[in-house]
Amino acid sequence: MGIFSRLSDIINSNISAILDKAENPEKMIRMMIQEMEETLVEVRSNTAKVIAEKKTVNRRIEQLRRQGADWEAKAELALNKEREDLARAALVEKSAVQRTISMLEDELGKLDDTLDKLSSEIEQLQAKLTDARARQKTLLMRTSAAQSRLDVNQKLHNVSIDSAMNKFEYYERKIDQMEGQVDSLNIKQRGLADEFEELANQEQIDQELESIKAKLNKQ
Repeated sequence: MGIFSRLSDIINSNISAILDKAENPEKMIRMMIQEMEETLVEVRSNTAKVIAEKKTVNRRIEQLRRQGADWEAKAELALNKEREDLARAALVEKSAVQRTISMLEDELGKLDDTLDKLSSEIEQLQAKLTDARARQKTLLMRTSAAQSRLDVNQKLHNVSIDSAMNKFEYYERKIDQMEGQVDSLNIKQRGLADEFEELANQEQIDQELESIKAKLNKQ
């Protein structure tokens, strides 16, 4: 496929439609970017050649114009010397030079048209390439995010993690039981202390009661 055919295909292509049909969009867009970059390099190389050719044609035209002016000057000289035959021959040469200049000017016009088209197509190709690179970046970010989510979900449903969580729950229950036993012991100890305190209070009341009785008997 020629460079201009490839360039036209790329410019006219619909990147979104191509990616929708691709089994591996990431791989497809990477290949598209590579082809665009290679085509862009080739088109720019061809553009440089056209510019160089245009400069060559311009130099050739200037050279021929000087030759034409020189033949005209020779014709004037021949007429001044009354050599009309030489003047006619000089003008014939000038006419031939002028025809060549006209041909080269036509060629120059075609080169200008080619450069205009290449410049426009390079801009379009560059826009396509920018779009493709942006989509590639988005695809890579989405792929990375999707992979991260997949990894997290796989870990969440991992048997070893479930087993570890079950062990945590088991240890939590054991700690709850131990804390319950401590609380129970504290309650028992507090109950015993309360009973002794009640006994002490009762003994004090009994002593006060006896003291009052003794006092009343003395009266």
